[in-house]
Amino acid sequence: MATKTRTAGHTMMKPDIRFNSLLVTKFINCLMHDGKKATATRVFYDAMELIQKRIPDVDPLQVFTDAINNVKPTLEVRSRRVGGANYQVPMQVKALRQQSLAIRWILAAIRGKSGRPTFQRLADELIAAARREGEAMAKREQTVKMAEANKAFSHFAW
Repeated sequence: MATKTRTAGHTMMKPDIRFNSLLVTKFINCLMHDGKKATATRVFYDAMELIQKRIPDVDPLQVFTDAINNVKPTLEVRSRRVGGANYQVPMQVKALRQQSLAIRWILAAIRGKSGRPTFQRLADELIAAARREGEAMAKREQTVKMAEANKAFSHFAW
């Protein structure tokens, strides 16, 4: 196993080569389709180069981390069955799930569009999310708004 090491039954990811970041590795792994890691890596790094060209005075890794952090939700709703009725109960989101949701929503946003190369769509979405705009941010706002609207059911939280 070249890219991963095992410790105490858990698989540990290694930071990526260019940015030395575990978050980048996780994102590339989620971006990967059909086991084509080289393609996913190329798409990600091409997107980073495009971000560098479009915003020359800002580090593309900073744009990426800002995008992920901006998209992370603080609240979400979970279905809870109480006495024969289902309630949408607002709950705090744990840190690892926040990161997973942010990555998933950004990837869903770029996969939902078509007509341009993936690296361009990824660059656009990351720049938009870093500016608190775009599809992934809209998804976050929608999720948090739903949780706020269902505050009345928060006493059902477990």
